[in-house]
Amino acid sequence: MCRNIKTLANFEPPATDDEIRASSLQFVRKLSGTTKPSRANEEAFKQAVEEVTAAAHRLVHSLHTNAPPRNREVEMQKAKERSLKRFA
Repeated sequence: MCRNIKTLANFEPPATDDEIRASSLQFVRKLSGTTKPSRANEEAFKQAVEEVTAAAHRLVHSLHTNAPPRNREVEMQKAKERSLKRFA
């Protein structure tokens, strides 16, 4: 799993369209093995990003949970602490 793709479900405030698109772009980059496609593959790359973005948007906004929404600041602090432990 790509470490740069962040969990977007069950946050308050909810994930923005830009966050979902950025995550989708990262996913397509990982699958394709390139950050910038060649001109020959540019259209296929863009189409894949749009399709993954649409699917991710539907998924994130249709999930239901009984758990309370997570706080972005608290989750960022937890990630920093894990990173410090990991790379200390």
